[in-house]
Amino acid sequence: MEKKETGLIHIYCGNGKGKTTAAFGLGIRAAGRDKQVVIARFLKTEDSGEVFVLRQIPGIHLIYCEESFGFTFQMTKEVRRKAAQYYSRMFEQAVELAENRNGDLLILDEILPACQEGFVEKEKLEAFLIHKHKSLEVVLTGRRPWDKVLDLADYVTEMKQIRHPYEKGILAREGIEY
Repeated sequence: MEKKETGLIHIYCGNGKGKTTAAFGLGIRAAGRDKQVVIARFLKTEDSGEVFVLRQIPGIHLIYCEESFGFTFQMTKEVRRKAAQYYSRMFEQAVELAENRNGDLLILDEILPACQEGFVEKEKLEAFLIHKHKSLEVVLTGRRPWDKVLDLADYVTEMKQIRHPYEKGILAREGIEY
């Protein structure tokens, strides 16, 4: 029987571009080595170009964000409540799928802001990270990680924005930003 390595915890954070791209790149690398990858995308619709390609890669299982609740700052209390129920279930589904399918890598894209907004309880994420299967590698993305989750991480990479085309009025472009 092949010995599995210890699964580590990665955080890709910061206000710069590339957090999701880095996480998905790692997912593709893992799938290329016959690893089982589970990806859950929080707070994002499924029309990003990378989703179309990831669906075609053997070994990658995507949990789709099929509902859109709008911008968080525009949500009513009722919409926030529904979003919290939806994203909490999505988190539980991702964890269950990764653990029951003997997953090698779990990517929780934009989980950090989902927790910051109260859609997924920080304590549930922290408890999962503490008690996860020893061999499961986990990637968290988003802005503003809090101290506890930073302390649990083995890798922390911060993307820092120096310049962005939006400052010149250039909007997000298909195939580049989404």
